[in-house]
Amino acid sequence: MKQQYKIEFVTCHRIPERSFFYKGKQFPVCARCTGIYIGYIAIFIFAITLTYIPLLWSFALLLPALIDGLTQAYCHRESNNILRLITGIMLGIGISSLGAIFAEIISNLIIHFLKN
Repeated sequence: MKQQYKIEFVTCHRIPERSFFYKGKQFPVCARCTGIYIGYIAIFIFAITLTYIPLLWSFALLLPALIDGLTQAYCHRESNNILRLITGIMLGIGISSLGAIFAEIISNLIIHFLKN
């Protein structure tokens, strides 16, 4: 008997109506989480170029997903998968940028303390 492996993502609800399908198979994560993981790719760009998005813009990138998610949950509004994907990508980029900013702050603090 062939053993099947299943990818588990415990932080994602994987609701079929909120997920993409490819060749009849559901993605292992919902549309928003797919976008977040795509957005996380930006961390490599920030790390390689040693640049990041300014702090205010990084926080601003988090807002669309927050607004979309909260209005769905509390205002009885239904989003669509394309909007979830786009807001997820923005969220992933914002989180990646914040990670780069905090990594720079921490590394500068370490260098400062090592010099003294």
